[in-house]
Amino acid sequence: MAVPAVNIAIEQGTDFSTTFTITNSDETVYNLLSSSAVSTLKKFPSSTTSYSFSTTITVATGQITVSMANSITSQISPGRYYYDVVVTNNTGLKSRVIEGMALVTASIS
Repeated sequence: MAVPAVNIAIEQGTDFSTTFTITNSDETVYNLLSSSAVSTLKKFPSSTTSYSFSTTITVATGQITVSMANSITSQISPGRYYYDVVVTNNTGLKSRVIEGMALVTASIS
């Protein structure tokens, strides 16, 4: 499965949430049964500082929701970042299912 690149925008100091529908190459729902997901944001892929998203999986629809509370987004400096979503199935196989750039915009208020 080719990993789709999806760019996102995060407003500094606000709650963030977005949902991705994961599909196979034939557009059928990706099997997320007994799977877990993690998602991380970094300034550069090799950065030691990272920010974790909370993840929720909806198996029936093949959806993964990633979210971050305002208490975390307020700590992130404005700029461009990298992120990805990695799924681990019940046998321990890890697959990156989404990747992209995240633009963190500055808070004015």
